[in-house]
Amino acid sequence: MIVDGNLARPMASRSDDPQFRPKLLQRPGMIGPLRLKNRIIMGPMGTNYGTTDGFSTERDKQYYAERAKGGVAMIITEAMNISAGARNHNNSLCVYHDRFIPGLNAVVRAIKNNGALAVAQLNHRGQLLRRSVLGMEPVGPTAGSHPATGEPVRALRVDEIRAIQRDFLDAARRLWRAEYDAVELHAANGYLFQQFFSPRFNRRDDSYGGSLENRMRLLLETVELIRNELPDFPLLVRISATEYVKGGYNEEEAIALVQTLERAGVVAIDLSGGTNESPQLSRYCIQPPSFPRRCLEPYARPLKQAVTIPTIIAGRIITPQDAEGVLEANSADFISLGRALIADPHWCVKAFGEAAAPIRRCISCNVCFERLTLERDVACVQNPMVGTEFESLQFLEPQLSRAGPPTTRQRLLVLGAGVAGAEAARMAAALGHTVEVWEVAETAGGQVPIALAAPDKEDVAGVWTYRVDELQRLNVPIRLGMQITADALRRFAPDLVIVATGSRPRPAPMPLDVHVPVLQAWDVLSDADAISPGAKVTMIGGGMVGIETAEVLGGRGCAVTVIEIQSTVAREMARNNRFDVLMRLEQYGVQLLTETVIDGVVDGKLLLVRNGESIRHDPGDAIVVAVGPKPNRDIISVLEEAGLPSVLVGDCNQPGDFLAAIRDASLTVLALTNRLPLRMSELDAVRANSGGRNACPENCMT
Repeated sequence: MIVDGNLARPMASRSDDPQFRPKLLQRPGMIGPLRLKNRIIMGPMGTNYGTTDGFSTERDKQYYAERAKGGVAMIITEAMNISAGARNHNNSLCVYHDRFIPGLNAVVRAIKNNGALAVAQLNHRGQLLRRSVLGMEPVGPTAGSHPATGEPVRALRVDEIRAIQRDFLDAARRLWRAEYDAVELHAANGYLFQQFFSPRFNRRDDSYGGSLENRMRLLLETVELIRNELPDFPLLVRISATEYVKGGYNEEEAIALVQTLERAGVVAIDLSGGTNESPQLSRYCIQPPSFPRRCLEPYARPLKQAVTIPTIIAGRIITPQDAEGVLEANSADFISLGRALIADPHWCVKAFGEAAAPIRRCISCNVCFERLTLERDVACVQNPMVGTEFESLQFLEPQLSRAGPPTTRQRLLVLGAGVAGAEAARMAAALGHTVEVWEVAETAGGQVPIALAAPDKEDVAGVWTYRVDELQRLNVPIRLGMQITADALRRFAPDLVIVATGSRPRPAPMPLDVHVPVLQAWDVLSDADAISPGAKVTMIGGGMVGIETAEVLGGRGCAVTVIEIQSTVAREMARNNRFDVLMRLEQYGVQLLTETVIDGVVDGKLLLVRNGESIRHDPGDAIVVAVGPKPNRDIISVLEEAGLPSVLVGDCNQPGDFLAAIRDASLTVLALTNRLPLRMSELDAVRANSGGRNACPENCMT
């Protein structure tokens, strides 16, 4: 990438070497009678791509087929519902009736036809069922309350336990008929089997509670049922290697469980960790970026050493180096990739050198999981095409399949060298168009340095480094410190200008007549010396930027008070990540005043209204404002003067997150394969010829 002769790279990549080629990962392996072509398995993750009636869709087929094309050896499809009364999500896949078999067989064929083995996971959420999802009733080993919602949990009777076990068996039969290669029982992450196994929840005094043998009984009887009825259908079991909480089962009990499962004929142990019973504990299942890479390894290794059947491990394994390191340490036999394969379905072929493009690394933002929790379909910051028909390499990495320049080669100019601008330029160049990026600042990256300023956000750099590395590979110039005038634009003569000028922080919503500095959160995050350590600071705005700024200041010993009008801070942050930050804010003594309105300023103090009570708040040594961004469209008048067609992408179009910005940019550039917007002069001519009426010729894009 040429930048007036210099390489622009405002932040360095992690030490992960993009040229690294793993050896152990590429070796074939066996799970029972199944031969896996390499050591990468796609872990089971919900998507909400199915119908509300529980049927699989063309979207499911495309999603799984693309990851099979991407080179994984085995795909474990999302947890399926074994009972009409135990639905996971509004759109989760079901297998409690024969009517679901044809659709599931179509998914299986899509996987197998593209070179991967297909395994189905079966689950019952037990006490983690929610009435808010299709009226599901929480049930469990013991009467109590739902750990997150407080809904009453009813204890299962023995006859109901027997019925659930039959439901698992009947579901396994249907999976065999649907031509799956194997089935996995989900006994991890706080769901029904784990609830019976954990002494935290199982307080029964019958044969299903009390002793270790009794607490294992529900799972082992279910395994025995399936093994007896389907002896040639390989059976895997997923467990949490640890609950990460006091009162749960210990390592000795976990070892006893996996050894007993091996004796029962299970062909592999799939190791996860933690429990999804609450956002605080769910962090150990779906880890935020504060968790180390390979975080589950210390808990998984003793279990691997205790059995002779293969073990599979998950836990923030992001790069090929991470995965290879697990195998080198002999901590597991196979690697389970989850979010990493949402971010990049072609992780394997890239890691193995079969596709000459960098891996889009998962940044652990957990947008995917948050959307699922909110009963929305899964999306991804790094992969704007996930769940669409545009997720193939042809669209994600067009340069790999392009035989030559496009039929109509466009000359494009991107204004703004942030993430949206870089994505637009990358896609345009990959499609064969001529493109340059102009940036008025002296550095590229846009808001990425601000996003990286908070603790434990190093992985977020992948949003930028993937794109800037590709721009370098595609020889796209990024010109910094540009003065953008109408004359300069006309001289460049682009067919289209893609405006990606981002946003700027909004000012405080009211005049602040105070005698202390009033700063923007962006400035505080950009300048470590903006506020002295130990200062007393008032933060106006408790969104994600405000909360992360409060964390930075709290870590420097500042006494921080956050004022937020909403009932919850950082609503736009994935809840696992949010609770991770909130725990640290509590350690720092940060005070959060939610549902609080600033009613004015009196004698240099903020007049707050909270719960109907008026409070005078001393702002301390500084006020920091974090009330959101507003679009930066200053360049529009210059474009109008130049008479050039343009399109807005990213924050200058509509402020949002990296997901919105990247999706804006990617799909806007793909639209260039259709028709370009008209130039101003062409539009004026159209209007004149139509007598002032609204009209659109064949080459008009409205």
